[in-house]
Amino acid sequence: MAKTIDERLEALTQTVEILVGIQLASEKRIDKILDAVQQDGENIRSLARIAEAHEHRLDGLEGTH
Repeated sequence: MAKTIDERLEALTQTVEILVGIQLASEKRIDKILDAVQQDGENIRSLARIAEAHEHRLDGLEGTH
């Protein structure tokens, strides 16, 4: 059964609309992942500062600082 040009255009339009929706959803997920990665980086830097402070404290207690 041959489709008319109008039917083909309608099918193409629907496909594009679906793809746009998928793209927008993907962008939202990526933004959430990027936010989580940024937060992880901040948390890691905070933990590194805490570890460094404890190392200096322990060095001071041991008298090696």
